[in-house]
Amino acid sequence: MATVLKDDRFLHVGISEAEWKVRVDLAAFYRLSALYGWDDFIYTHISARVPGPEHHFLINPFGLMFDEITASSLVKVDLDGNVIGENDYGINYAGYVIHSAIHGARDDAHYIAHFHSADGMAVSAHAEGLLPLNQRALALIPRLSYHDYEGVALNLDERERLVADLADTKVMLLRNHGTLALGSSPGEAFSGIYHLEEACKAQVRTLAAGRDNVLIAPEAAQEEVRRQIGRERKPVEGAKSHHDLVWEAALRKAERQSPGFDA
Repeated sequence: MATVLKDDRFLHVGISEAEWKVRVDLAAFYRLSALYGWDDFIYTHISARVPGPEHHFLINPFGLMFDEITASSLVKVDLDGNVIGENDYGINYAGYVIHSAIHGARDDAHYIAHFHSADGMAVSAHAEGLLPLNQRALALIPRLSYHDYEGVALNLDERERLVADLADTKVMLLRNHGTLALGSSPGEAFSGIYHLEEACKAQVRTLAAGRDNVLIAPEAAQEEVRRQIGRERKPVEGAKSHHDLVWEAALRKAERQSPGFDA
């Protein structure tokens, strides 16, 4: 698998094996996001916490596109915005504001993705937000949060309000802005942002012909989905967690369609 490398490579780049694995997973996350069309030229960002007590996190170098990101090109920063080590690039400051807020406040925020996709921005600007129009949206709505737009995320004092609005959720619509998802593993964060982006895409397509005659899911069905998403896995579904299955499949896709991210 792409996340297993020889020890001499870790020594060569001067980082631990644990950090290198996170770097490879994060670089794959960037490549996959480009493949799915969630990138925004050199803008938007995905971050990952570096293992260890220092509270450092990795984020994309400002100037590279998502399909150019490699494990070794990622920039390591601390919660105060200081770049750790040498790098030819800086980072997107708005990305630092958003990601440092969540990494600093949430122990379970090991991976965070924030995008400006066309469909995500469209639904973020819809007064009713994500609507119960389809099964994917129904599964997200009970655990989806919202943060009102305050301008470009350059003001450090917005971090407190962003974290308060996020509360204990793991998927968020930033109003008039875009989408966000976090997870304790790359698979959880990837699954969250995938389902949110796809739900937004489905809503935009559903409402393209207007709101008249669009079916909102019945209240009873909405309640049933809320119950079902908390159910225990059945033995027939296998021993691996859903998030592990998602990430293993995603890595295989990245290796096939965008090789080189582990460099």
